[in-house]
Amino acid sequence: MRAAKVKAPELSRLDQLKRDGVPVRMPPNPAPHIINRLVEIGLTEAGAMAPVPLSWREIHYWQQNTGVCLSAWEARTIRDLSVAYVAEGRRAEAMNCPPPWRAEVTQRERELDEARLEAMFGESSQRFNR
Repeated sequence: MRAAKVKAPELSRLDQLKRDGVPVRMPPNPAPHIINRLVEIGLTEAGAMAPVPLSWREIHYWQQNTGVCLSAWEARTIRDLSVAYVAEGRRAEAMNCPPPWRAEVTQRERELDEARLEAMFGESSQRFNR
């Protein structure tokens, strides 16, 4: 009996950028305390088949257990961010899903893309980039 080949897991976008030496740039965060609280509560809850957004109950119990009283807009924002996180996670399962946020393309990223194209198609691909 032959042993089945085990396929190595593909790198995440973040790991790929780090491996290629491309600096990881994030969008501006005008309310870091909200993100910190979201991460502390938990980005999601466990659902029957997959992660689900944080429930209002979970947010309420977190406040009760920590003694932190969120304002109404903070609680709504945390809930909305959890909903968006779950939705983006599901959308990102597609191989051709674009990242949710993208900064200007750096020269390093351009060089890496050109090198990959050349490796795939040879020097003829350089004619299309000019």
